[in-house]
Amino acid sequence: MKARRGLSARQERMLEFIRQFILENGLPPTVRDIQTACEISSTSVVDYNLRLLQRDGYLNRRPDVARGIELVGLKTYSEPDAITVPIVAHIAAGQPRPALSDNRSESLGVVTVPPEMAPVTGDHYALKVRGMSMMDAFVTDGDIVVLEKVSMAGNGTMVAAWLRDEEEATLKHFYHEGQQVRLQPANSQMDPFFYPADNVEILGRVVGVIRIMN
Repeated sequence: MKARRGLSARQERMLEFIRQFILENGLPPTVRDIQTACEISSTSVVDYNLRLLQRDGYLNRRPDVARGIELVGLKTYSEPDAITVPIVAHIAAGQPRPALSDNRSESLGVVTVPPEMAPVTGDHYALKVRGMSMMDAFVTDGDIVVLEKVSMAGNGTMVAAWLRDEEEATLKHFYHEGQQVRLQPANSQMDPFFYPADNVEILGRVVGVIRIMN
């Protein structure tokens, strides 16, 4: 990796780890994640370097959120092999709301993402987020989430879930618990939602989050 001007090798390594973590997990790493992966002596050293990176414009941080790291520039790519993904609808990050029906035709444009986020072997689409229920996972109102179209997901995965009886959709962490499904917000002010397992259809799992800067 070519070093960027003015950055130490440690800071370069931190930036690359943060980028890869977001692309692979759909949310930013914690300070402890960075410390472990980059073999840094303490979280205070990580915090110090994150402050320098924020000062120099490489990232933004929200001190009130555990995973409050936003990597500046992750939303745009100019590589020749970048992938264009359609933004097909809005998705509620709050109370479930009507959206994403089987005959949906809403189009909100496209977003360009790196091939690591949306490889050609999968079927991907993007949704624009409305609401703040996933804010502790660093997904806020107006963000775009990129999803791989799947019908199953492991516990803890952030998914777009369709509620068949209610004909509503929502963005939440998914947990299959016996005969029911728990849809868990990432917001300490909100309670989880519980539904019969056969009422919940997974429309896709989140593979990336794109912050739209105003």
